Amino acid sequence: MKTATIPSIRVLPAFREQVESSLREGETLSEFVEQSVRTALQRRRDQSEFVARGIASLNAARQNKDYVDSVVVIDDLQRKLDAAKATLAKRRT
Repeated sequence: MKTATIPSIRVLPAFREQVESSLREGETLSEFVEQSVRTALQRRRDQSEFVARGIASLNAARQNKDYVDSVVVIDDLQRKLDAAKATLAKRRT
């Protein structure tokens, strides 16, 4: 299979120096850029898959009626926090 190139980008000389100074022994700038692009691509794929799984899980929970609305959860947590604060206030008096 024939290889292709990734478009070159223009950066400030100071940034290029920073990148070059971070290269490992024997590593080229091209290898570093390629690995960086691969890593970013994998991260984006992982994020997309994570969001898709989350949406599917949410939809399944709603269909199965195994779902608690966030407003209900927050209200419950607020009641628990208020009760804990009241208990601490009583202990201090």
